[in-house]
Amino acid sequence: MGDPGLEPIRRSPLYEEVAARLRSFIDVQGVKPGDRLLSERELAQRLGVSRTSVRQALTALRVGGLVDIRHGDGVYLLRSPADVGPSLVHALPELPATMEVREALETQTARLAARRRSGADVKELRAARAAMATAIEQGQDAAAADRRFHAAVARASRNDLLAGLLGQLTEKIDQTRRASLARPGRPALSLMDHDAIARAIERHDEDAAVRAMRAHLAAVAEVGLPGPDAAR
Repeated sequence: MGDPGLEPIRRSPLYEEVAARLRSFIDVQGVKPGDRLLSERELAQRLGVSRTSVRQALTALRVGGLVDIRHGDGVYLLRSPADVGPSLVHALPELPATMEVREALETQTARLAARRRSGADVKELRAARAAMATAIEQGQDAAAADRRFHAAVARASRNDLLAGLLGQLTEKIDQTRRASLARPGRPALSLMDHDAIARAIERHDEDAAVRAMRAHLAAVAEVGLPGPDAAR
């Protein structure tokens, strides 16, 4: 038992420190929104850390909406660190809790959507799916289409309270969405998940809709960031 009034010093995961140093580097170098950052290899050399740590830090910054990771092209600054604020990496521990809430709410919206959906709902689900497919094919950010699909499921549930609760969590849910879609290959897999959810809803199969949504959210939850005890 420690001395009264003294709390153990928390050792931050290395990726948090690297993310903070990247923010400072962006400020010092005068990088502007739209500019391309150095490569992972160059950043690792400049910072004296492994490329893995840089990759994890960039994912954290991607979650916070600071950078855009374009696979095969590079990393681009979306917003100034001053506009985003210093709290983005500190919000990352909230992601698992957000995913637990998403599972509780969105598996139920999927069940109700399968029970209550209309022909117009099916058309909107298909349109959202098509928009996401187009974004992926063109190498664009698929987050907006992903958001559109999940919103369509919520509306099809015909439960305004559930839809409203999800609406209140939009910012936190978008963090989980960005973290997931930043992973290589994940957008295409997410699209396949949406297909399974939409098919179940279309054929009024409530249990299949719940299973498909739960499997989808379990995959989204694997954001690829280390836990608080990650090795340095």
